[in-house]
Amino acid sequence: MKSMTGYGERSFEAPGLRGRISIKSLNHRFFDWNYKGMPLGEVENKWRVLAQKRLKRGRLDVALDLTVLGPFGWEIFIDEELLRKIFSTLEKASSRLGKTVNLSADNLFRIPQVIELKRKDLSAEAVAFLEKSFKEALSDVVRERSREGRATGQQVKRHLRRIRQALKRIEHLAKKQPLFIREKLEQRVKTANADLISQEGKMGEEAAYLAQRADIAEEILRLRSHLDSFEKLAGEDMEEPVGKMLDFISQEIFREANTINSKSQDINITNGSLAIKGEVESIRQHVQNIE
Repeated sequence: MKSMTGYGERSFEAPGLRGRISIKSLNHRFFDWNYKGMPLGEVENKWRVLAQKRLKRGRLDVALDLTVLGPFGWEIFIDEELLRKIFSTLEKASSRLGKTVNLSADNLFRIPQVIELKRKDLSAEAVAFLEKSFKEALSDVVRERSREGRATGQQVKRHLRRIRQALKRIEHLAKKQPLFIREKLEQRVKTANADLISQEGKMGEEAAYLAQRADIAEEILRLRSHLDSFEKLAGEDMEEPVGKMLDFISQEIFREANTINSKSQDINITNGSLAIKGEVESIRQHVQNIE
């Protein structure tokens, strides 16, 4: 099993570049991609495809903090026609005012559309270097998710062992259910009036109803089958995500335990079914984080 939470980060420095790539993986029903940083166009799409091949479910928050070093990484665009018009207007204003009106370089950069400072497109070498750093950070996330998945698997196995122990006790106690039913009927006979005692058919129907209601053999069989399916999915090296299926099977185990609880004629069986439901709740909390 693999977890859906993990974190990976790589800092790097190359000719003309310095930066950091971080990847945070969180729970999500499907694969979800969220990128923040310098626009990369098709490069970002390629990263997304790379991530989705290795991670089937989970929300990925990818952040790129990139600094371009040196002037060669920038382009400057000047609207010369607009700049010529601005200087011409300043000359006319200076003539009318009788004093020189100047603009500093800082003022020029503040005027919209006159000067535009733009980062150059990344070279093929820079793109390849960034992809290498991204893959390394992604591998860190995959390892972290696998490590957490193994730890979660160990916790789930402990809960499953407790469920099997409780189920074994319930199965043993279920064999004594007919005795409880008989004692209950005998008590009803003792406290019933003469007319009820004479109605043997009605008493027989009640006996059959109690016996059927107390029969939990099918629930025990289905519960054991669900446990086997759960352990098979959790134990195998599955290529596809198993989190959703494990959550579904957990619900089925809970439903069977609930039915056993409603049918129980023995407080000890009731306690056993409640113990199973408690363990299942713990399991469901764990599998919500499984890919």
